[in-house]
Amino acid sequence: MTRLPAPLHPLRRLILAGLVSLAAGLAHAQATQPIRILVGFPPGGGSDAIARILADKLKDQLGAPVVVENRAGAGGQIAAQALKAAPADGHTLFLSHDHTISILPLVTKNPGFDPATDFVPVAGFATFANALAVSGGTPAKSLAEYVQFVQAHGGKDTVGVPAPASIPEFLVGLVGAKYKLDLQAAPYRGSAPMMQDMLGNQIHAGVGSIPDFIENQKAGKLRVVAVIGAKRQAILPDVPTFAELGFKDLDDLPYYGLFAPAGTPAAVLEHYNQALAKVVSMPDVREKLTAMGLTVAYQPQAAFAQRVKTYTQTWEKIIKASGFQPK
Repeated sequence: MTRLPAPLHPLRRLILAGLVSLAAGLAHAQATQPIRILVGFPPGGGSDAIARILADKLKDQLGAPVVVENRAGAGGQIAAQALKAAPADGHTLFLSHDHTISILPLVTKNPGFDPATDFVPVAGFATFANALAVSGGTPAKSLAEYVQFVQAHGGKDTVGVPAPASIPEFLVGLVGAKYKLDLQAAPYRGSAPMMQDMLGNQIHAGVGSIPDFIENQKAGKLRVVAVIGAKRQAILPDVPTFAELGFKDLDDLPYYGLFAPAGTPAAVLEHYNQALAKVVSMPDVREKLTAMGLTVAYQPQAAFAQRVKTYTQTWEKIIKASGFQPK
């Protein structure tokens, strides 16, 4: 005769129910804990806008709130240090372009982080072109006309850049050297304040990314006169590349990607990888990013890690050849 199990004591049933409820509550809390996307530049700039476009869609793919946290300053260095200090639990990501990951460690003696050991790439999602733009306060409509404008004003000018010791600053030096102009780079804390001074005609020119310039280019408030890349940008088909204008070694496009703290579980990284792939394949997201001057180019983790490594090696050679000394 089969014996039925003895019924649970009411107190044991209460304890068991409480444990089940607690476990479910903890699982729900973990699933819905906000995911931070750190951005190393102020609100209103290109990186901030891109992060908010992605965050809006990622929340649905990940089933959790996704918030953008601006840690502006030092060309993304502050945000990168915050990523290094964050727990490797998958709740903190860093949206960054090439400057913070590839360039800062080459131009700073002690940036406070090492991308190779402190971070792990999640995925890349876009490339973009750096560009030289002139403000509405100049009559120039081309790089040649900007050169003529500077020559007519004593051969000297100040050119804004979004961060010190950045690719834009090295571009200012290359342009000055080629045309024998005394061009001084003026570093800003991100592209947004640089744009304010350009639009206010406080400076005649600036070097930044196409996403920084594109809206005001469309509005006729400034003019992009040259872009980096092996070919012209589809969004600016009439603007020549630096290579067309006689500059060398300026055809490797910068990248945008997501990074996580080293030690983040592989399963979490793969989950984010798949989520990002779905988001950047959405027509409305692609349309928004393309309109900002990005070329959507999704790369999974391994391919993106190699891309970052190769890009860093390329610019390491260029920076060393320039004679720049890390500070």
